[in-house]
Amino acid sequence: MARVPAAALHALAEVMNPIRNAPRILTRRHRDRLARRHRPPSVTPELAAARSRPWSRAAGLVAVVVLGAWLGLLVVGNVRVPVGPMDTTMTLRPSLAGGTKINVSPLGALQLDSHVAPVRLDVNVDQLDPARAQALVDHPERLSGLQDEVAQDVEHGTLDLAVRSCVAVVTGATALGLAVYRRPRRALAAGGLALTLLVASGGTAYATWNPDSVLEPKFSGLLSSAPSLVGNARSIVTEFDVYQKELARLVTNVTKLYDVTSTLPAYQPDPTTIRVLHVSDIHLNPASWKIIASLVQQYKVNVIVDSGDTMDHGTAAENGFLDPVEDLGAPYVWVRGNHDSRGTQEYLKHLKNVHVLDDGHARTVAGLRFAGMGDPQYTPDRSKADGAEASQELAGARLASALRDQRAAGTPVDIAIAHEPSAAREVDGDVPLVLAGHLHHEDMEVMKYGTRLRVEGSTGGSGLRAVEGKYPDPIQASILYFDRDTRRLQAWDEIELGGLGLTTAEVSRHLPKENQPGATPSPSATSPSPSGTGPSSSGTGASPTAPSSPAPSTP
Repeated sequence: MARVPAAALHALAEVMNPIRNAPRILTRRHRDRLARRHRPPSVTPELAAARSRPWSRAAGLVAVVVLGAWLGLLVVGNVRVPVGPMDTTMTLRPSLAGGTKINVSPLGALQLDSHVAPVRLDVNVDQLDPARAQALVDHPERLSGLQDEVAQDVEHGTLDLAVRSCVAVVTGATALGLAVYRRPRRALAAGGLALTLLVASGGTAYATWNPDSVLEPKFSGLLSSAPSLVGNARSIVTEFDVYQKELARLVTNVTKLYDVTSTLPAYQPDPTTIRVLHVSDIHLNPASWKIIASLVQQYKVNVIVDSGDTMDHGTAAENGFLDPVEDLGAPYVWVRGNHDSRGTQEYLKHLKNVHVLDDGHARTVAGLRFAGMGDPQYTPDRSKADGAEASQELAGARLASALRDQRAAGTPVDIAIAHEPSAAREVDGDVPLVLAGHLHHEDMEVMKYGTRLRVEGSTGGSGLRAVEGKYPDPIQASILYFDRDTRRLQAWDEIELGGLGLTTAEVSRHLPKENQPGATPSPSATSPSPSGTGPSSSGTGASPTAPSSPAPSTP
């Protein structure tokens, strides 16, 4: 038998092996194909990381929407609107507090709590149009129709601003989304979300719109401009009808201030209102006299009430500091504080225009009847003697007894005065209003039996102690408006100047609830209890809804 060559066997094996292995190969390929079919698709590391952090993606999108919308509003989201004789610019701005801000440069700005929404309406008064202002001067009868003109101008400007703001936020958010994501679909989603947020904010603003906010504005700017821009409390309350009327009044006041050479009548306070300037805790700050004199002049103040601590140590060497009181331009009603000595009190008694009140004695000044009690303590070193609180309550009880005697005699007191709030609380139910100081910060509350307690801040900015802290203490005072017939409080303005007497000020207007438009005056809220059954020896007469502030030892 012939032998097959090795080379031939090798060639035959090369041919037969694939044939022999074909079933196994086909089986393996089929198995791999099935495995790939059921295997989850592969993901890139970036995509896997993104899917594991959905909140970060959402936060990023929100940041793009908010930033883009803000940039859009900043660039194109404002409109120029003529409002009466003024040229104004209206703008929407992101804000946590909402509200409306009216900038009247260089006089100052008015802030109104007009709505609660994450957008604020800014109205900048750019300039007074000379032709339109002169037309008002030449034709004063046009002032009667100014409210309708202003209402139409504001309505048109608001609609224009709404449309422009929608375009601005959509454009800004879409453009920024395209720059960040480089995907048209994601950019359009950002623009749509921005539009949704703006519409939701507008709906919230509309739902919370408060037209009465114009009655309680907050002014910041030059102190001399405050009375004209904030307006007159009595006329606002009695003549308030609709929001447009107040806008017209504001426009008219600004016209008067800008067009100083015109024949428009100057700002005149309502002659039926009694204005009381409440000051306290001057603490030997000589700048206070100039500030008080300025307030008397600007607000046409009828009487000044000082609730004590005019001095710092009450020594005879300090008495000369009190001499400017005679030239402040209004009667000065004063009670002794814990930094004022009996010598200080005797010195003030001999100054003209000064009315010193103590031991519950009453006096009628500028149409209002006042009664006061000097502080029973004399602690110029800021100490606190044993039984100090009890002595304050006893002094307050004596003042309350004197108030009841005055009422029984047919000469009821309109305003009581004490230095420390703990003494003032004892007259709850015996007088409509009691004024105090001592705490170096402002406070107001209606106590349990209907008496309103007004605590004044430091009109001297805490005196020499103003610079003890990181920032100087502010200088604070208040203007109280009283009806001449009823002698009841109509409104009050809280005035705050920067520490050490800066030339700018903040003025916040406030109205008692019973004096707001549409409210029905409540006898219990506007007058004390006729029986005078308020607390006589305990300091627990505070309303549960208006917590009292704890008094420091002896400021």
